[in-house]
Amino acid sequence: MSTNKRNRSMARNLWIFAAGSFAFGFALVPLYRVLCDVTGYGDRSQLEQAANIVEAPVLDREVTVEFVSATPTYGEWEFRPEASSIKVQPGRLYEAKFYAKNLRSQDVTGLAVPSVSPLQATQYFRKTECFCFTPQHFGGDEGRDMSVRFIVDPKLPGNIDRLTLGYSMFDAPQKVAVAEKTLGPRS
Repeated sequence: MSTNKRNRSMARNLWIFAAGSFAFGFALVPLYRVLCDVTGYGDRSQLEQAANIVEAPVLDREVTVEFVSATPTYGEWEFRPEASSIKVQPGRLYEAKFYAKNLRSQDVTGLAVPSVSPLQATQYFRKTECFCFTPQHFGGDEGRDMSVRFIVDPKLPGNIDRLTLGYSMFDAPQKVAVAEKTLGPRS
C-alpha cells in the first residue's frame, strides 16, 4: 500500500473517530437525563415536587436514616454529621445538621456531593432544602452548621427499613469558586 493511500486511510479513520466523539458528546445529554430519572440525582423537577409535599406521616412505620460524611484524603476539611442516625416516620419532614470547617487559613469554596443508599431507595428520599444545592464559601478557619431538610416518601418499599444519606465535601473547581464570589450564590 502506498504512503498516500495509508495517509488517506488514516485521515478518514481520524475523521470518523472525531465525528463519533462529537455525536457521543451530544448523546450524553439524554443519557444524563435518563440517569437522573433512574437515580433521582440532578433533577430539579423532583426538588420542586419535594418542596410541595404535604406531610402525611405513616404513624405505624419507622425507618432509620443514617448519616455519613467523607472528605478527600488530601483535603483540609473537618466535616461530620451532628447525629449518626435518627428514626423517622415516612411522610414527615425532618432536619439534620452537618458541621463543616475549613482547616486552612485562606478562603475556600466547597461542594458537598450527596448519595443515598440503598440505590433503590433514592427515588423515595426527597431533600427540600440542602447545603449541597449550592457551593459553600468558607473564610479561613471558618466552621458552621449546615442543614438538610428531607422527607422519606410513604411509598418507600416495606422491605427497606434503613437508609444512608452520605455527603462528600470537596473543594469547588476554581471556575465555580470565582463565579460564586463574583455573581453570588445561584438560586
